[in-house]
Amino acid sequence: MKLSKTDRDRFIEIVSEIAMKPEVMEMKRFIQHGDITTYDHCLHVAYRSFFLAKKFNFSIDEKSLVFGAMLHDFFLYDWHIKNYERKRLHGFHHPKTALRNAENLYVLSLIERDIIIKHMWPLTLKFPKYRESYLVTFSDKICSIMEIYSSKNKNYFSVNSAGVFFLD
Repeated sequence: MKLSKTDRDRFIEIVSEIAMKPEVMEMKRFIQHGDITTYDHCLHVAYRSFFLAKKFNFSIDEKSLVFGAMLHDFFLYDWHIKNYERKRLHGFHHPKTALRNAENLYVLSLIERDIIIKHMWPLTLKFPKYRESYLVTFSDKICSIMEIYSSKNKNYFSVNSAGVFFLD
């Protein structure tokens, strides 16, 4: 699953705008699936969504796709630990929490909002409205399955103070 050098550079340029923000990096504190953090999961989903858009030559808003993917699980809690103050059934409720958290920090496009609130479709009953939302929804399912069932959970990226880098 490789992008051309031009597309790869474009992805890094876009994802670095959001991935390096301290509040987004807070997702590194929480495990999403297996031993993959929520941050790494969102990075994987952003990359797979971008890759699929390029592979199938879809006309998309690249920035909204990547930003929405990076914020789709921006709920900032450990969903594995019971907390009676939170609504149960994390899968149904975390998109609203992620959207609220994202809206408290950023001005979101309509596409980004749609991605975040509808990425759990079909659990969330409303259909995604945009092509970008479908790409993230589909990529989220693929990445989640890979993260849960793969014995070789692998990160494709390295993130440090200088930015986001591919691990080749």
